[in-house]
Parts: sequence; structure tokens; C-alpha cells
Amino acid sequence: MTIDKAFAAGIAGDKVSRTITGTDEVSAGRTTVAAGAGAAIGAAATGGLALGASAVGATALAAAAAPVVIPVAVFSAIVGGISSLFE
Repeated sequence: MTIDKAFAAGIAGDKVSRTITGTDEVSAGRTTVAAGAGAAIGAAATGGLALGASAVGATALAAAAAPVVIPVAVFSAIVGGISSLFE
């Protein structure tokens, strides 16, 4: 997963937080939701690659993709949290 896709996951997390909270006002609650949603979307997008590779039988690819999930999830959470601080 590239950095631009991790950014997209973080921005999507911000959009999800606006939907869940029902507001676009800056608040600690919305920032928390945005960070969590960004992390979940980033992890799901990257985890899908690892899961798909293991399902096909490419265990070497799956093993190589697995350590990428956590950094992408953290980066997406940071992007989601920061983007929620701006309207």
C-alpha cells in the first residue's frame, strides 16, 4: 500500500466520523472517531492484501505484507485525526 492510499484511508476516516457524529464541528469525540475509523480502513485495505495472498497460496507474499498493516493503520489514524481538526 502506498502513502497516497494511506492518506485516502485517513481522509475516509474523517468522512466517516462526520457521518457517525452527525456534525462537522471540531471536537475531541469526532477526532477519536476519525482516528479509529482511519486506522480500521487502512488496516482493512492492507489486511485484504495479506489475506488474499494467503488464500491464493502465496505464503511468502502474505508474510511480507503482514508487517505493513500496523504502520499503515497508524499512519491512516494520524491522518484521520489531523484532518478532523479542520472543517
